[in-house]
Amino acid sequence: MPDRINVLDRAVEHPERRAALVLRVEEPRWPPLLGILLAHAAMVPILLGAIAFALVTVEMRPLVLGATITWGASVVLFLSGVRRGLSFRTPGGATVAQVSTSMALFGLGLLAFCGLWLPTPVPSLLLLLLAFAGMGVLDPIAARRGETPLYFAGLRPLQMALPSAALIGLIAMVLA
Repeated sequence: MPDRINVLDRAVEHPERRAALVLRVEEPRWPPLLGILLAHAAMVPILLGAIAFALVTVEMRPLVLGATITWGASVVLFLSGVRRGLSFRTPGGATVAQVSTSMALFGLGLLAFCGLWLPTPVPSLLLLLLAFAGMGVLDPIAARRGETPLYFAGLRPLQMALPSAALIGLIAMVLA
């Protein structure tokens, strides 16, 4: 199987020039090793937050939850910007799915952060779980449609499984 794959090879009408522009885009199936490490490293604090919650005293748990939710919301907000930025590479402009996904992620991240002022962290944790699990499912579909880099199809499910598992554990511990 080739290291790179042609994901886009089509003519696109350019409205300002009234001519067709042929684009050929080749992308790697997997990001470089450093990219894989950095993608997963961003999820480690959420996993560590779940572990810390189980180990710290009851008095320290709100601090651990607050830090974990803040980090998780920041990552979701960052990834919403990544998705929006990727839409700029789409010939003919961003699709409704691209903009909708970006805005949904932004809303989930912002609401999760704002949820820190609620008496319980469960809504924030659920919103983060929805965002991370959603990316794990939807990003591979978007990659196959050419809306995100091809390597999202292989990278995102495992990358998003880490925070999703940690958040499920946190929710279970909080509700116990």
